[in-house]
Amino acid sequence: MLTLIKNIKKLVGVQKQPNERLYGSQMSQLETIKDAYLLIKDKEIEDFGQMSALDSSLYNNVDKQIDASGKMVFPSFCDSHTHSVYAGSREIEYIDKIKGLSYEEIAKRGGGILNSAKRLQQTSEEDLYQDAMLRLNQMIAYGTGAVEIKSGYGMDTVNELKMLRVIKRLKETSPLTIKSTLLGAHGVPMEYRGRQGEFVDMVCREMIPAAAKEGLADFVDVFCDKGFFTVEETDKMLKAGKEYGLTAKIHANELDYSGGIQCAVANNALSCDHLEYVGEKEIACLKDSPTEPTILPGAAFFLNMPLSPARKMIESGLSVAMASDCNPGSSPSCNMQLIVSFACVNYRLVAAEAINATTINSAYAMGLSCTHGSITKGKIANFYITKPIPTVEYMPYSYGENKVETPFLNGVAVQVRA
Repeated sequence: MLTLIKNIKKLVGVQKQPNERLYGSQMSQLETIKDAYLLIKDKEIEDFGQMSALDSSLYNNVDKQIDASGKMVFPSFCDSHTHSVYAGSREIEYIDKIKGLSYEEIAKRGGGILNSAKRLQQTSEEDLYQDAMLRLNQMIAYGTGAVEIKSGYGMDTVNELKMLRVIKRLKETSPLTIKSTLLGAHGVPMEYRGRQGEFVDMVCREMIPAAAKEGLADFVDVFCDKGFFTVEETDKMLKAGKEYGLTAKIHANELDYSGGIQCAVANNALSCDHLEYVGEKEIACLKDSPTEPTILPGAAFFLNMPLSPARKMIESGLSVAMASDCNPGSSPSCNMQLIVSFACVNYRLVAAEAINATTINSAYAMGLSCTHGSITKGKIANFYITKPIPTVEYMPYSYGENKVETPFLNGVAVQVRA
């Protein structure tokens, strides 16, 4: 099937020569085409260019034409870090945070991740699936085309596998491109307090092999930070994952300088995420490594935490990605347009940098930059047509408005509501 989007006011995020990811000053380069067309063949991008270069005979050969006059076309967001399979909300803890309790204090008394774990263990796979599908549809409505979903609220093998099976079903039934991550080491269950090493051994010897046997995970992740898992424990679990073909990822340096970034690079992790605490040593370690530094602005905003030095990282020549961290405790939003706005307002990125951080660089952070994250011939046709907007900069500027009119996934318009 051939679909022609014509009279596009501006086609954004074009890559004629594809890049895996963008570094440093490259991030401020956002190629666009004015008065453009986009041709889709089946699920892939077939061609694009200026309307003046469009062969008029094509009009007689296409199956569908869409007039995008006054509107723009952007590549879909790639949300490379979410916990979007969960049971119930945690607004009471939100009130505790307002009253001054820290993330660590809430966790120590059985709140936080442990609260979500208890609820998830009591919830059926069917209910988890239905709730998650509602969130995924909301993601689509806000312009997301690919998403990584982590487990981590099971806290034991049975329930971690339950979460991963839900993610597998979402992969099979949602038009989104989905990657799955085993985050068995998201926290330490109460029954393992004081014997954390035994829990780490269980993750390595039981949980990881079980997930791998069923083919349920693409990645393995660990929360390597103050009050959670040490560098040595993290290294052990990531190496166990590698033995079963699971690529490493890490939650790192959200709460302190934990050594997590160095551990990520040492294990060739695809990404290390959060990164509120990043200094010269961490930047030097990340340089020339395959590990994508990924900042989660929603969590820092919601928890009122120190901000990752994104500006310094980019000026040091690093590639930077950003994701939503959609989860019930520290970032209860899946709106990647909001992440673009946070990137500009709080982290001082320009619009081009923010868009690249949430498309091509975040595609790399989930192993998808060869097929997603830009308008490139041969890539999957995941993009969205905006409502009429004046400029590219309007995307982060109008932070309370959904600018997406029509999302396309796999070359097909998807009708969902935010």
